[in-house]
Amino acid sequence: MKRPVLLRRVVGVSMAPKLRPGQLIMATPLFRRLHPGQVIIFRKNDREQIKRIEQIRDDHVFVIGDNLDASTDSRQFGWVDRGEIVARVFRPNLAK
Repeated sequence: MKRPVLLRRVVGVSMAPKLRPGQLIMATPLFRRLHPGQVIIFRKNDREQIKRIEQIRDDHVFVIGDNLDASTDSRQFGWVDRGEIVARVFRPNLAK
């Protein structure tokens, strides 16, 4: 079974240096379990964001940007509900 692939362009520097502004990324809707260290796309405050999973608790994830000084993330807006997650980024490979 082929999975749909989502293409997104990075906006901002919150995931630098691994993801640069203007860079294209590929993601797939979630079919497997989530793990800390994975980079996800989620919807928060009516916009898509790209962040790394730091912690998982029940059906919620705590996300942070790789560039902590330039990131608005769970430290400001709290935990992300699993239902807000759109996809998991798989290209480029962003494992820490």
